[in-house]
Amino acid sequence: MSNKKENFARFGVATKGIVYFLIGGLTAMAAFGYGGQKAGSGSALDFIAQQSFGQILLVLTALGLIGYVFWRWYQAFADPKNNGTDTKAIVKRLSYFGSGVFYGILAYSALQRALGNGGSGSGSNSLFQKIFSSDYAMTFAIVIGIILAGKAIYEFYQAYSGKFREEVDEAGLDHKAQEVVIKSGKVGFTARGIVVGIMAFLMFRAAFSGNLQEVSKTDAFSYLQNEFGTVVMGIIALGLLAYGVFMIIKAKYSSLAVD
Repeated sequence: MSNKKENFARFGVATKGIVYFLIGGLTAMAAFGYGGQKAGSGSALDFIAQQSFGQILLVLTALGLIGYVFWRWYQAFADPKNNGTDTKAIVKRLSYFGSGVFYGILAYSALQRALGNGGSGSGSNSLFQKIFSSDYAMTFAIVIGIILAGKAIYEFYQAYSGKFREEVDEAGLDHKAQEVVIKSGKVGFTARGIVVGIMAFLMFRAAFSGNLQEVSKTDAFSYLQNEFGTVVMGIIALGLLAYGVFMIIKAKYSSLAVD
């Protein structure tokens, strides 16, 4: 991969980190009484849009997200780590592709906002509305729930196997920086696993209750608040903020370069 492509991929990874930093930060602020709001990806984009030079920032965010799409699809098709073509490798590469699709939709949503054609609730909503109004709505919901459940399990695996450490080249970091990477990664992947797991539960519940609708991180935070209290919601939100920190560190130190 050329330096330009590698830098584009790093920009993408960092942008994902910034989005998660905002999601966690805004939700934690709401939980602990410092303003903010329960946030998902769309809310993070809305927050960016409200800042000075919001349109420019949204365009930069969209470009960054496209960079992340590029990296995920590069992983899916070029297989830089030589995962191979066995069942486990195919599942992993399909997950990379699916991640690229999701962040591609988010990039499109950011561009729509920058052009004044979108706002809160735009982006993937129209796609999900079409899916959940189709004859196969329940099947789609169950499939999405299974995918989310699998993702949640994988996030916990990443956190407690220490697998996430492989994603960052720690050789150039001092001891203190390595501690930040390890702690932010473990906390971040755990929090992400909890949120995605709740989203899976809510999707299954929606499927079997017949009340089919899109499930977002905001819904997961609302569930945490209603069932476990505001403080627990705030702690999990801080975990997502930590995940954002990890991704930003990963963007700088991760070994993305390939031949």
